[in-house]
Amino acid sequence: MEKALTIYWFRQDLRVSDNPGLTAALEQGDVLPIYILDEDSAGVFAPGGASRWWLHHSLQALDESLQGKLNLYIGEASTIIANLQTRFAISGVYWNRCYEPWRIPRDKSIKQTLLSQGVSVESFNGSLLNEPWMTLKNDGSPYKVFTPYYRKASQMDNYPSPLPPPQLLASLHVDQEACKLQELSLLPTVKWDAEFYNCWKPGELGAHSTLDKFLKNGITHYKNGRDFPALDAVSTLSPHLHFGEISPQQISNALLMCPADDNRQHFKKELGWREFSYYLLFHWPELPTHNLKNNLDGFPWDNNPGWLTQWQQGLTGYPLVDAGMRELWQTGFMHNRVRMITASFLVKNLMVDWRLGASWFLDCLVDADLASNSASWQWVAGCGTDSSPYFRIFNPVTQGEKFDANGDYTRRYVPELEYLPKKYLFRPWEAPPEELEKANVVLGETYPRPIVDIKTSRENALDAYELTKSFRNH
Repeated sequence: MEKALTIYWFRQDLRVSDNPGLTAALEQGDVLPIYILDEDSAGVFAPGGASRWWLHHSLQALDESLQGKLNLYIGEASTIIANLQTRFAISGVYWNRCYEPWRIPRDKSIKQTLLSQGVSVESFNGSLLNEPWMTLKNDGSPYKVFTPYYRKASQMDNYPSPLPPPQLLASLHVDQEACKLQELSLLPTVKWDAEFYNCWKPGELGAHSTLDKFLKNGITHYKNGRDFPALDAVSTLSPHLHFGEISPQQISNALLMCPADDNRQHFKKELGWREFSYYLLFHWPELPTHNLKNNLDGFPWDNNPGWLTQWQQGLTGYPLVDAGMRELWQTGFMHNRVRMITASFLVKNLMVDWRLGASWFLDCLVDADLASNSASWQWVAGCGTDSSPYFRIFNPVTQGEKFDANGDYTRRYVPELEYLPKKYLFRPWEAPPEELEKANVVLGETYPRPIVDIKTSRENALDAYELTKSFRNH
């Protein structure tokens, strides 16, 4: 008689340690570990180019951790699992929960089908400190504002020791009909990813190495240092967290070893913002596509395709904006403060719909997280549940002068301006001709002139907002 197998379905939990679903599956006996690339179900939210690059290397690392026994498939998850049932004696299917709107009904449907066939199904929390239904107001409704949400969530803090890596030994099975990693076609055919290899080490080992480095060097000046893009003060853990190569529990436990100062508290709060983003996505599944507040409904977006392209390519004529957009393209990442500045510029100076910006970020970021990305863009646009007001418009000139005063970050990504004195670095159009000549800068040729005037474009955006508000009130 064929030996009964439990399927363990990896999703956004590409790790072996502190993986409650995998540990529980292995306790049942023999396990068939699988990963399914189910892009059709994801639709427009399928992984973008940068995420696919990361996923390739993360799956490669996970396969090594599983002694070469990770089974890969392409297609609709329900069809793949049904096919496995016909070929193996499947007694159970285990997974860790995901919270994206397209996954929830799919997973419920798969679970109901399996249970009706007598297959046991177990799902676990492998991605969040508090799942979205755990932190509610006294009346049972969800919070819409971060501070009271975080206060309530913090009261629930508990730090159970992360689960150790389970004993794999001979428990894992291989399906001879599974795909090879190359068949998933995750890597780009045009080699735009060369710099990624110098920036990142996807996988569980890379995640823990990144955490160790941050706790050793970055967290000691995190609260203030995180605002300065030239400093090495941010954790860069977001892609590792997104793909589940490390759990928030593992990070929270590691933080307990750090001094209980403002830096630790501030980083802990950033983990809280990640949780809040998932919370919003769960309770308001329209988060990626609809304004959560109606204040921007009917807003007259310009959506100038030429401007959108110049923004995407880092050719706006505003050096800090261009530096951020080029960092994004070259590395798959952008410093958090610069993300806010580039997003504000697109939405409020160019009057391009925030959803077009969010879509570009989803394609280009290695940490392209539907929850965090959508919540952050709505925050900047001023239409999210906890957003900055619409009239808060970042000035890329003054922001550059304040947070990149020496120009180290900007010059790194906009080398055309390398020799321009810092007095003019963030406003090259004001530099005297002799200074431009000395720096080998020809505006409109070697570096673009500003595509819009900051002051005028700000006023236009505010006027459009007031007009939208008055229409809505009548």
